[in-house]
Amino acid sequence: MTAPALAPQPTPSATALLSGTGLAKAFGATTALHDASLSIEAGELVAVMGASGSGKSTLLHCLAGIVEPDAGSVTYQGSRLSELTDAGRSALRRSDFGFLFQFGQLVPELTCLENVALPLRLNGLRRRPAEQLAREWLERLEVSGSAGRRPSDVSGGEGQRVALARALVTGPQVVFADEPTGALDSLNGERVLRLLRAAARESGAAVVLVTHEARVAAYADREVVVRDGRTLTR
Repeated sequence: MTAPALAPQPTPSATALLSGTGLAKAFGATTALHDASLSIEAGELVAVMGASGSGKSTLLHCLAGIVEPDAGSVTYQGSRLSELTDAGRSALRRSDFGFLFQFGQLVPELTCLENVALPLRLNGLRRRPAEQLAREWLERLEVSGSAGRRPSDVSGGEGQRVALARALVTGPQVVFADEPTGALDSLNGERVLRLLRAAARESGAAVVLVTHEARVAAYADREVVVRDGRTLTR
């Protein structure tokens, strides 16, 4: 059977919550992105698919303001990220953006409760209310029993749900999930995806879900393919 044709990704909408237009990024002689564009509406779950090395993670990092593109622009709520100071972009990532990575990246010296409360504490919230909110999220994501444990003392599935709680605790407008189930077995992976989608739907957060697996992309509202640094839509 012939694979369905892929068309160029449309120009991002002017009303999009987050958009990247004409993004290019190279690391030395290696081109990671070449004229890539992506638009995300509020409350939308978009799967960004592609093979290893296709540029999908670089696209996520540009959209999140972690990596500055060599060309093109990223706009969030009508403002260009390039016009913000480093401190301003860092503040944005602590408040409006949430992150869920493949291996969780929890702070090993902190308990799971302290890990979830950490973004709130960095934003200036006092310890008691920060930990109360953290407990509520751990309960919602069915890992309240892990509150007093350190990341090394919980299973991979539990740790990833703790990391998801940390990503959501600040009430972000956008959650960036980079291969969030890549280190989990299928059962735990499905559980994390269900919880991520349900929590995002409830809060109204948009989700950018980077994956190379069709079963993971099936949880999204739509799919965008990154191939050789370019964005294509199915």
